[in-house]
Amino acid sequence: MSQAVRVTPAVKVAQGKVRSPWAGFLVRRLVGLAGVLLTLVVGTFLMIQLVPGDPARQVAGSGATAGQIEQVRHELGLDRTLWDQFVSYVGGLFHGDLGNSFTGGRPVAQLIGDRLPFTAQLALIAMVVVLLVSVPLGMAVAVACRGGRRRWLDSGFTAVTAVAGAVPEYVLATVLVLVFAVTWGVLPAAGAASLSALVLPVLAVSVGPVCTLARIVRRETAAVLTQDFMRTARGHRLRSLRLYARHALPNLLTSTLTLGGLILSGLLGGTVIVEIVFAWPGLGTGVVNAITARDYPVVQGVVLLLGLLATLLNLLVDVVLGLLDPRTLTGKAGPA
Repeated sequence: MSQAVRVTPAVKVAQGKVRSPWAGFLVRRLVGLAGVLLTLVVGTFLMIQLVPGDPARQVAGSGATAGQIEQVRHELGLDRTLWDQFVSYVGGLFHGDLGNSFTGGRPVAQLIGDRLPFTAQLALIAMVVVLLVSVPLGMAVAVACRGGRRRWLDSGFTAVTAVAGAVPEYVLATVLVLVFAVTWGVLPAAGAASLSALVLPVLAVSVGPVCTLARIVRRETAAVLTQDFMRTARGHRLRSLRLYARHALPNLLTSTLTLGGLILSGLLGGTVIVEIVFAWPGLGTGVVNAITARDYPVVQGVVLLLGLLATLLNLLVDVVLGLLDPRTLTGKAGPA
């Protein structure tokens, strides 16, 4: 009688039947990243083709003759076929060349490099504030209202965060300037000359995401607290910090970070808008100035960069989720 042969994990690997879930995850994400990048490149290229007016006339000036305009059009490559212009544009991107500004002639990459640190500083600090405030706040409200207790707190929290989260960033920024800079005079209204100048822009950018993410965390925490493993952990009379930090937090991070990644990506757009109100010398102010001057290469470069940063941020969130909960790599996640 033949004996059953046990297939060990090593044999399975040798037979090619087992592979790391990271392989499929990375393939899917890289394919998605390539699709997003292609869309960004095509979209930013078509910006100049679809905007009204003649870029060559804008560069040559209002008093330029027809011959001068044609000369500028030739120098900008606008007299070539659409396909030739696209190939040249993509080739420049591969070499880090985003073109030259119509106003001043400086390389767009250099202009972006000068302003990017200011936008990055504002966005990163705002992201840290959002995560450090929204997660503990949402968990605290859910724990305090567990089992239907303190309904007034739950209703008040929902109402306040819904109203505050719906206020546009530029409206909130204007109110903050009026109160803290004009009326009370305790914080600067504009510029980036000191660390105190960061306070109002960070508040204006982060209030909306804090409210939205805190509501998500509250909802997910309330669902986790009803699970059997949480009742078992409470039965062991663990300390509150250990109970919620070790058992509740890891199980609500998966769904929270999935939606939180979209919120943090949108925070980049809010940062660009808020920069205008506070005259913050970042990409937002730069792109508004470029739009006003019809400096299309600068607008192209900033839009391309912001789209790339948002895509990479979502990819980073997916990787973090994969490290925290490997089940997300195959689309299967649930309470641990």
